[in-house]
Amino acid sequence: MQAAQKGREELTTSSGLTSAEVNQKIQAGQVNTTLSPLTRSVSQIIASNTFTLFNLVNVILGALIFTTGSYTNLLFLGVAIVNTAIGTFQEIRAKKQLDSLTILNQAQARVRRNGQEQMIPQDQIVDGDVLLLRRGDQLVVDGTVIGTSHVEIDESPLTGEPNAISKVPGDKLLSGSFVVAGHTEMVVTRVGQETFAAKLALEAKAEKVGTSQLLATINRIIQILTWVLIPLGVALFAVSFFRRGDYNRAILTTSAAMIGMIPEGLVLLTNVALAVSSLNLGRKRVLVRSLTAIEALARVDTICLDKTGTITSGKLSVNQIQSTGKYQQHDVEQIAAAVVYALNDDNETALAIKSKINQPTFATVTATVPFSSARKWSGASFSDGNNYFIGAPEFTFPDGLPQDMQTTIHQAAASGLRVLVVGKARALTTPLTAPEPVGIITIADELRPTAIDTLGFFAKQDVSLKVISGDNPVTVANVAKQAQIAGADKYVNMATIPDDADFHQLMANYTVFGRVTPQQKRALIAAHQDNGHTVAMTGDGVNDVLAMRQADCAIAMASGSDAASAIADFVLLDSNFDAMTGVLNEGRRVINNIESVASLYLIKTMYSAALAAIFIFLNMDYPIVPIYLTPVSAAAVAIPSFFLTLEPNFARVTGQFLQKVMTFAAPAALAIVIYTLGLTWLESLWHIPFAQTGTIVALLIGCVSYNVLFRVSRPFNRYKFAMVVIVGLALFGVFFVVNPLFSLSNLWDWHLFLIYAPLAASTVPVYLALQEFLGRRILAKINWRH
Repeated sequence: MQAAQKGREELTTSSGLTSAEVNQKIQAGQVNTTLSPLTRSVSQIIASNTFTLFNLVNVILGALIFTTGSYTNLLFLGVAIVNTAIGTFQEIRAKKQLDSLTILNQAQARVRRNGQEQMIPQDQIVDGDVLLLRRGDQLVVDGTVIGTSHVEIDESPLTGEPNAISKVPGDKLLSGSFVVAGHTEMVVTRVGQETFAAKLALEAKAEKVGTSQLLATINRIIQILTWVLIPLGVALFAVSFFRRGDYNRAILTTSAAMIGMIPEGLVLLTNVALAVSSLNLGRKRVLVRSLTAIEALARVDTICLDKTGTITSGKLSVNQIQSTGKYQQHDVEQIAAAVVYALNDDNETALAIKSKINQPTFATVTATVPFSSARKWSGASFSDGNNYFIGAPEFTFPDGLPQDMQTTIHQAAASGLRVLVVGKARALTTPLTAPEPVGIITIADELRPTAIDTLGFFAKQDVSLKVISGDNPVTVANVAKQAQIAGADKYVNMATIPDDADFHQLMANYTVFGRVTPQQKRALIAAHQDNGHTVAMTGDGVNDVLAMRQADCAIAMASGSDAASAIADFVLLDSNFDAMTGVLNEGRRVINNIESVASLYLIKTMYSAALAAIFIFLNMDYPIVPIYLTPVSAAAVAIPSFFLTLEPNFARVTGQFLQKVMTFAAPAALAIVIYTLGLTWLESLWHIPFAQTGTIVALLIGCVSYNVLFRVSRPFNRYKFAMVVIVGLALFGVFFVVNPLFSLSNLWDWHLFLIYAPLAASTVPVYLALQEFLGRRILAKINWRH
């Protein structure tokens, strides 16, 4: 059996599986399973929007109201049905868009079949395939190294240890790990659910688990309501029924109180708004891996940038080649080309050198040391006994270079050029043994044409920028100055910083960080988060993965490595960082608008809970039935709130959701409680019919809600002004035109006019007075974050 396995490996190393063998594997079920979609299935979307706690409460209340025969009071179910339908429809639309973008962005696998290299979808890999792995690739199946090239693997997703592990032929490779240096060939030994790290690999590909402060706050309110609503409802029904002996009225008034306590559509509205935002971003070629990430980015106050791909285009070109000492320029060119072609790297630096220098005729390669972010050099050994390397000056010659070379390097770095030292060594160890400089190569990286405008936009939005790069800090600082980043002259060489340094102080003092290792990137972001900042990290390479995992929001370029895209919250499918301006605006629009309209929903929740508790102890009937609340909720809350969530609102998110809500909603709820108790007392004193009292109470609820709508809609534009006017006309129509449809009493009665007209007019000064006293002087001073 071992001989057969060995024979198979030898065969696949040279030519790979044949088409016939692949078909046999597929028929036998030895094929990799399809990656889990990033979005929920249609059935899950329908179920999650339909089978909610409050929908269940609505259905139960509807069934109880049905037993009374008062079918018009079932109209409140229409709002729940419409809200559920809208939420389901929008999320399904967003799902289709996201899934189509995910398919476009899904990484391909390089395999050798029939003796030829080809790209196939990851779900078409079969047992026995030969995978060709390069730096930046993520493994999605298990296998065994069969190539002869040196390769280093990051198994941190499996072990939690970020150190790169060297692999040689015969070593096992596990799904979920990343290639961080070199390239190799691997024969697949396990696919699909049989892989050792299947669950971890799927987790790396699935949505990043995020938390939404907004949804968390809303859910906290709902949890409190869950404990309050049911016992209050039972107590109110029992008191009402045993006091009057009228089952129908007890059911209707209790139902009205419980329906009022439900913040209809608030959670749904939030999810719908986020889903619609992801759809809008999808059209702009931005893949949203997590809906909560939209909110996270909206709250970001610091963006950490990698120089390449964000400030610069990433298109490199050789600027100049210089020799030193006894060597000639031709020697530098030949040695640099020998190393690059020996490693067969396809990164931008290698491609720039290859485009400048043709492949030389050299001795046979006996060993290679691929580039890694931690080592910052690469090299190759040859059969003639020579060992050559290319790398960063500080890491290849930590004790310094000759003065003339140091001067040249400093001048090049100050001009924004990347500098590489070409040299030879007695041995390619870490550190290098007896390194000798041969010359230097300067690499130019062009500034993105729109970099200044894009980065300037973030600065104007109160988002600070930090540049964290593995390049020379002087080079990075020069590029940052060209991009007009504030504080670009404040730079630090992280190669000189010990591991136990105060990273919190470093992030506070500096803007540009050069020669940063992957571990230092993560530590810098963690320190800035400890300082109370919400941090986003952009990256495109394996060396960015640790920092991206640490950040509150991770942004990857689609043209970068699979590793970066796999854990990112946003993937820029066109690798265009300019698209992030739209993402920031989209997130702020959603969060700011939800925070504004949330108070409209919670007014009813607060006054209903308060009135329900009060009327348990009063010898009077709760003056509202469901049919009275339905048109007011629809006209003054549900419909305008959906329109307001679409309004541009790009102000910085302050994170004061509860404070904003309470300063608007609490005074309104208190005003309604005062008016309701006063009218109930008048009903008892003047023997006003129950229906007329309930109608006037509903009218005053509409007036107070309209006051709040008027204020949360500011500042006005033609669009919002027209909406407010239409809502006012709709409320007028409800109470004075189509009132019989909602069982409302006729208000075209001068006796009633003398009651409701002054009360309706007083809602404005009463609300303003309560907002000034209760909202601004008391509630606004409370720390609602704790």
